[in-house]
Amino acid sequence: MQQALQLADEAEARGEVPVGAVVVKAGEVIGRGFNQPISSCDPSAHAEIVALRDAAKHFNNYRLVDCDLYVTIEPCAMCAGAMVHARIANLYYGAPEPKAGAIESTQQFFSADWLNHQVLYEAGILESLCREKIQQFFQRKRSDS
Repeated sequence: MQQALQLADEAEARGEVPVGAVVVKAGEVIGRGFNQPISSCDPSAHAEIVALRDAAKHFNNYRLVDCDLYVTIEPCAMCAGAMVHARIANLYYGAPEPKAGAIESTQQFFSADWLNHQVLYEAGILESLCREKIQQFFQRKRSDS
């Protein structure tokens, strides 16, 4: 999660919402990503999607079997769906996202009985650091306005 937090800093340095993600297999980071929808003009360029794409290139395969994803903030429905399609084994995230988080906050996406793959998850990994990073970002944004 520390590497995901560093990637979140990179997103913020580029004017993006500070969210970072890493994909890990057998203890090795094989995919990295940070939020970049604004700078890339790509609404799907969330940190999780960027990290999944990076990991898929590493394996030259869109299936990321036995891989785990660490992300600083609870993923949205788009990112949760991508994890299912990629066959991510475990999701570890930091802080909840009460407005758009699709794992526990607004819905329980991974609990849907129609999914063809089960992603296990654990919330609250370095939660206070992850929450503080995103809250400080939006506090600065509001005070700059």
